This record gives sequence, C-alpha cells and structure tokens, in this order.
Amino acid sequence: MPRFIKRQLKNAGSSPGTLVHVGEQKVEETRITLIDYDDAHLEEKVIDGIEEAFPLKDLPTVTWINIDGLHEIDIIEKVGQHFNIHPLVLEDIVNTGQRPKTEEFEDVIYVILKMLHYNENAEKISSEQFSLVLGPNFLISFQEIQGDVFRTVRERIRKPKTRIRKAGCDYLAYALIDAIVDHYFVILEALGDKIEDLETELLDYPTRDTLEIIHEMKREMIYLRKQIWPIREMINSLVKGESSLLNESTSLYFRDVYDHTIQIIDTIESYRDILGGMLDIYLSTMGNRMNEVMKVLTIIATIFIPITFIAGVYGMNFKFMPELDWRWGYFMVWGIVVVVVGIMIGFFKKKQWL
Repeated sequence: MPRFIKRQLKNAGSSPGTLVHVGEQKVEETRITLIDYDDAHLEEKVIDGIEEAFPLKDLPTVTWINIDGLHEIDIIEKVGQHFNIHPLVLEDIVNTGQRPKTEEFEDVIYVILKMLHYNENAEKISSEQFSLVLGPNFLISFQEIQGDVFRTVRERIRKPKTRIRKAGCDYLAYALIDAIVDHYFVILEALGDKIEDLETELLDYPTRDTLEIIHEMKREMIYLRKQIWPIREMINSLVKGESSLLNESTSLYFRDVYDHTIQIIDTIESYRDILGGMLDIYLSTMGNRMNEVMKVLTIIATIFIPITFIAGVYGMNFKFMPELDWRWGYFMVWGIVVVVVGIMIGFFKKKQWL
C-alpha cells in the first residue's frame, strides 16, 4: 500500500509554500551535476555547491543542473530564490507523492513525472519523482536518487554537431521526458516476457503459486497505470500550451512523446485484460481438475456399491444361509464380485466416463 499512497503527515496543516521533504530519504548526500553547452562549447562537472551554477544563468549557453537528493531543503531554497521559482513549485518538488503534471508560469515551466525502474531479481517496479524546471536558457532537474535513464541524452550532448547541441533548453526538456517515456517500453517488455512465461505455466500445470503471481502482476499493472496515466494529460498540456519557452518545432517532438504515451497506456490495458483472462483460466482449470478428482472418486464409490451390498448380505448373522455350507460358496461370491465389477467398468467405458 505505501507505493500507492504517500503519507502527508509531515506537512499537514502547514502554510502553502512551506518546504518539508515528504517521502523516503534515498541518498545520504545531495549530488549536483552541471552541464553547460552550446554548438561549440561543452562543460560537464560535479559541483560542490549550487552557488557555482548561479553565474551561468544569464549566459546564452544551455545550462542543465541536475540535483540528486531532495532532503536538503536549503539547497532547494537557494535554487528557488536565484532562479525565481514559485514557492508552491518548490513545495511540490520536495513532496515526492505528487501526481504527474505541468504548470506554466511567466518565466518558467514546471514538469513533474515518475521515473520507473524494474528490479529483475525482486521482479518489482519502483518509482522516483522527477521534477523539471525549464527556463529561457537553463533547465534544472530534481531526482530522489543517483542513477537515471539519461545516459543516451548525455552521450548525445557530448557529441558535437548533434541536434541537441544546436537546439535550446526546450529540446533538452523534450529529450529528458522522451528518455523517461522510452524506458517505460523497456519495463513493459520485461513484464510482457513474464506474462508469456506465466501463461505457459498456466496451461501446463498451474499451482497455488501461479495464482499468487497472477495477483502480484495485476497489482503491478495497477501501479504502473497509476504512474503513467496522468502523463498523457501532462504531455497534451505541453503540446497545446502557449508558453514562449517552447518553440513550435519542439512541440512536434512532444506530439511524438504523446503518441508513445498512448501506446504505453494501450499496452498496459491489454496486459490487464490478459491477466484478468488468465485468472479466469486458472479458476476454470482448478475447477476442472477438482471435477476430475470427484469423477474418479464417484466411479470408485459406484463400483463398491454392489460389492458392499453382497458383503452386507453375507455378513448377516442368520442361522440358516445355505451358501455358507457350500464347498465353493466363497469362490462363488468372489466370482460374482469380479463379474459385477467388470460389467460396471465396461459400462463406464462405453459411456466414456473412463
């Protein structure tokens, strides 16, 4: 349940704009990386303090500041003061239970979405909140942990004469959001492989563990849908927005991300339907297996009905029973039993009950 609902007790009752970190502290120390570039220039380094990035604000180059760790409130406050970020935006940044959304201000655009990771060993999906503040010539990103899905973006920045080196901050924002959305496909592919294996197991020999896996997969799909569904609305707001910070050419790329988001949501819905059908198949298979067991037990019980009757007749304590004095009486009873059992088995096979 904690993955679905974030507790908000820390800032309950506080005034709007109060900065209180809500969520799990996932790193010991905040790490700040700086990438400053244009078509002919590139500088990439890890900085000791956020103040080192302040002189780059008014330069014509593209400045990307990435902050890993949201628990040090003083760093967030300094960023907000220097880059004129609204206090409500800063409050949302340090509150890791936010829903994916976008907000446009006069001089910045604020975007929040979930970066998902898939642990193959634990077979669990985990998420971290990714916040992005886009300005005229700077982009500030906030992450909960170190490590992300932006390796390809950084590699493209390091290569000269690429589109991202020639474009502005709006294209960098697109590249980061596109990398996050593309990673959703990687997670869906891993889940799709697991569903295929589960389907094979379901058809071959399902067990109680199979039912638990199906329920676990359904919970993962609900969690995945909860994290991704609002992104469609968020991307659509960026496409239809009228902010001067987004060029018309970049809006075309955001439409492509919107199409990818629709495709991801459709895939999630398909997986949910498949898992729902697998649950029905499991219950039907278990019911059929139980019916087979009951059929065998019923046939065995039916065969023993006449045997029990014969045994009951000759088990009565009457003084005069002629068969008791016959020399071949015992063997005659066994012969009757064998003949009756043979007739009943032949009858069952004729009816295709065996």
